[in-house]
Amino acid sequence: MIREDYIERTYAGWLGKIIGIRLGSPIEGWPYEQIQKIYGEIKDYLVDYKDYAADDDSNGPLFFVRAIHDYAHQIDQITEKEMGNTWLNYAPENHAFFWWGGYGISTEHTAYYNLKSGIVAPRSGSIEQNGLACAEQIGGQIFSDCWGFVAPGNPKLAAEYARKMARVSHDGEALHGAMFVAGCISAAYEETDIMKVIEIGLDLIPKDSEYARVLNDVIHFYHNDTRKNWRDCLKYIHTNYGYDKYLGVCHIIPNAAVMMLSMLYGEGDFTKTQCICNMCGWDTDCNAGNVGSIMGVLVGIDQIEDKWVKPINDLLLSSSLIGGLNISTVAKTTEVFCELAYKIEGIEPPKDLVNPEEYVLNFNLSKSTQAMRIETNDIRSEPHIENVMIEGTNKRCLKLVTNRLQNSSEIKLFHKTYYQPKDLHDSRYDPAFTPILYPGQTIKSVLKNDSGFEVLARLYIKDINNDVIHYSKAYELTSEWNEIEYNIPKIENCLIKEAGIEFYRSGNTRIHDKVLIIYMERFGFYGSPEYNIDFTKEHIENYGFGHCTLHKEISQFTMKNGMWELDGEYLSGSCFDEAEAYTGPYYHKDYEYECTLNPQCGFYHLIHFRLQGGIRSYAFGWYGENKLALLKRHKDYSVLAKKEVSLIYHMDTTLKVRVVNNKISAYVNGEKIFELEDDEFGYGQIGVSVREGSHCHFKNIRVCSI
Repeated sequence: MIREDYIERTYAGWLGKIIGIRLGSPIEGWPYEQIQKIYGEIKDYLVDYKDYAADDDSNGPLFFVRAIHDYAHQIDQITEKEMGNTWLNYAPENHAFFWWGGYGISTEHTAYYNLKSGIVAPRSGSIEQNGLACAEQIGGQIFSDCWGFVAPGNPKLAAEYARKMARVSHDGEALHGAMFVAGCISAAYEETDIMKVIEIGLDLIPKDSEYARVLNDVIHFYHNDTRKNWRDCLKYIHTNYGYDKYLGVCHIIPNAAVMMLSMLYGEGDFTKTQCICNMCGWDTDCNAGNVGSIMGVLVGIDQIEDKWVKPINDLLLSSSLIGGLNISTVAKTTEVFCELAYKIEGIEPPKDLVNPEEYVLNFNLSKSTQAMRIETNDIRSEPHIENVMIEGTNKRCLKLVTNRLQNSSEIKLFHKTYYQPKDLHDSRYDPAFTPILYPGQTIKSVLKNDSGFEVLARLYIKDINNDVIHYSKAYELTSEWNEIEYNIPKIENCLIKEAGIEFYRSGNTRIHDKVLIIYMERFGFYGSPEYNIDFTKEHIENYGFGHCTLHKEISQFTMKNGMWELDGEYLSGSCFDEAEAYTGPYYHKDYEYECTLNPQCGFYHLIHFRLQGGIRSYAFGWYGENKLALLKRHKDYSVLAKKEVSLIYHMDTTLKVRVVNNKISAYVNGEKIFELEDDEFGYGQIGVSVREGSHCHFKNIRVCSI
């Protein structure tokens, strides 16, 4: 049975992971000596990040777990092959998501290209295929937290899921690391002592493995260390299990030893464990991330200090292929894990667990702020937000307080719905985004005014393509709960970067140094979008420093691969093998999608719809010389219908698809060409692509909901 506090403990574990990543990132790869020289004792974050960009350590758990969402959730029903397909579906090619350090050097890079070339998992990650050095790097454990989250209190099941996914890219001792980490997280839901959690984790892996031997040696050293000085233990690890003893760029064993050291000498304290783990050096963000997951679940959210929580502000950015899923929060992505856990157990989830398919933010989890932000025209008002319990209930909400509200004060409480490179602290694992809010949708919020004087509120959106702010009507907020809403009108060429609520005084109210107190119970986006994209309004988003390959994106789009440019009114796509670009909301179901194509050369020019990633979509267009086809892609393309239609180069041709339930209709210049039924993909983004050396121009994208 799933315990009553499961969701909050999962939030604490996932937040612990994010804290560890953020704390360890500035010193990733540093040796102990350098950290000591520059920072000495670590007691807090080393860098005050503006908005922390995506990281491979959080990308992996968040998107690899979707294998059991897309295929099968029971352990005996899902295979390594399907888990490998999940990599191809959610990871862009040769940029973002994880370290693309070279084939045979980066384990994940190697596995991805094995999978793409048809080497099916688990051979894709095997020692037989890739050699020992490549197969036993640290990735086996750093992406495995999710399996502990979805199998709470069942370490054996968590370890089995972790082993299957790890085999996509790793082998040997790396599999033991995956099983150990996932098993420890799972065990932490039921245990109260870190030593007991460790013992359960070790029982899941072969006792004669190098992984178990090293970790048991560290445990033995700890128990015999009368001084209980972690630096003495680190010297022991350096001497016996340092990087120089193992092959490859970042082997799993030395880092596992550091994780064990920090959990033992941290003595069950979250902060102490995190600080020790990072001061040890080596792969700091990975080690602290895994340890953060274990410790977060073990101690719970109340034992994680606010100094770690507040700078994050619940924000979680990712760098998958799906731009809309790349904008989220720690609390909201916790729902992804929890929904799957209830599904695995065959239990109906709690009613207050928000459907992950909706972008609705509640504040039920202690310390959650859901990445809400404050802006004011008067810094003297000193606004701040905090998560509080709603009086007389067991539910929580967000509390906004301004200390010195004036007649002229305007306070905005908002959520970013699109990010640009300039918003981010750096280009870490190059995230790219599509908006999470569009014209045609409705913003709703539930608020209460506890200020003691009249306050007006109006919802708004900021459209950066047209440099306009659009407002709803004004609502007078009372001391009761008020639901307010804004039906966003159809706006041409719109790109919504933020959505929020503006608070200001009533025209009849004179105020000076008043305290504004507003409670927010919910904030979310509803309904179906209607939007168009004019490429003369779009721009290049330049990424390209840090770990990843220099690259650029087109605003509102994520690129899987190929070469993409803006060429006047067109989006230009060309390739040697394939080039794909995606946009639109991920969970969009019934709609019409129209796009004008101007083929330049080659025979493969397609629009995609109900697109769920790099290998899951429908497509329509030219697929071969003068062959118009309606296609389904599930890794490979299959032809649902085809017809001989001449392809005319350098001439605009308008393609349109209409999808309602399982019915698909396809049109060329307004003439219906195909109509059929297929129900494999019930929702998804839109996209454009070319293949096999083709080059095409695309323009005038328009999507209307049905």
